[in-house]
Amino acid sequence: MKPRTIKNNISSVGAVDWDRRLFDSLIPLPDGTSYNSYLVRGSEKTVLLDTVDPTKTNVLLENLQNVVALDYVIAHHGEQDHSGAIPAVLEKYPKARVVCSPKAKGLLADLLGVHEEKFITVGDGETLSLGNLTLEFAHMPWVHWPETMVTYLREERCLFPCDFFGSHLAQSDLYVTDEGRVYEAAKRYFAEIMMPFRTNIQKHLERLKNYKIDMILPSHGPVYQKPSFILDAYREWVSDTPKNVVVIPYISMHGSTEKMVSHLVSALAERGAMVDQFNLADTDIGKLAITLVDAATIVLGTPAVHIGPHPKIAYAAFLANALRPKLKFASIVGSYGWGHKIVEQLAGLIPNLKVEILPPVICKGYPRQADFASLDNLAETIARKHKELGLNCV
Repeated sequence: MKPRTIKNNISSVGAVDWDRRLFDSLIPLPDGTSYNSYLVRGSEKTVLLDTVDPTKTNVLLENLQNVVALDYVIAHHGEQDHSGAIPAVLEKYPKARVVCSPKAKGLLADLLGVHEEKFITVGDGETLSLGNLTLEFAHMPWVHWPETMVTYLREERCLFPCDFFGSHLAQSDLYVTDEGRVYEAAKRYFAEIMMPFRTNIQKHLERLKNYKIDMILPSHGPVYQKPSFILDAYREWVSDTPKNVVVIPYISMHGSTEKMVSHLVSALAERGAMVDQFNLADTDIGKLAITLVDAATIVLGTPAVHIGPHPKIAYAAFLANALRPKLKFASIVGSYGWGHKIVEQLAGLIPNLKVEILPPVICKGYPRQADFASLDNLAETIARKHKELGLNCV
């Protein structure tokens, strides 16, 4: 995309990546992404806020071709999708200096080989004058790396938060025009990247209440002209109170576990719980992560494979443990042939989840009447636990 004017002194000069489908060789990108870079021109100084992924360096440089001089490059975060084009920008503008937090300086030097004399480090709350405009920097560590900071453009009441409030979403619209689409993309982004740092984000959201924000310009996805849209969403996502949701990732080899999961889903629905069921034989793992944002309970469904859980269920447990959602309860259902250690091994994979383990239901072979009765009891227990938390079970 060509440069686009946001305000008289602010332009979008980044790149849209329509075709990227995997991030960090891990995270699915069903809707592509963007690498947002913003040019701010003051009466005395010109600054570039973040750059782009190295694969899109040519786009950024083309968008800067009419910029004669650049004084500063603000590096909010060291990860290469934002910082990767810094060496090329410094080559084009040798007098420019990289402005970052002290922790980011070391990371950028290690990741990009930027020489020490190119850096200016700024403290928390420090400002930088562009003449008629003032940039204020706020350190917000662990959103989602330890060196992260955000920039507030005082006179325009604009917040540049880098990954904070971002969304992996490629679109031609510069702004949020389809709130439903952006909400899901932003929630996926939060689930996959931000959720492990939920308690830190709670503190940072409180701090942002001290700023009058008219516009939020993230480094991925569209610009928020109504900041309350994403601020309110984040406050809900980082809250400590889950919703009346049970998420059930499962896999079945010969039908036994599938039958158990189907029965449990029906039993939970009858008791007023909302259920999201994921067959991990073929599913978008990002959808599972989105559901974990709100869920109160996770139930892992697996057959025994060499006495342990199926590897895809072990991965789901590992993922949930890494993402650290606000889950309150967990259980396991599944089947085995001649022996198993399903429960012990899965429980060992989730030490970060501060959950109450509800009685598992593991059957030998195909489930029988007694097993279905145990699944009914598990559903009853989950519904009761949710009601005790005030989660509006009917």
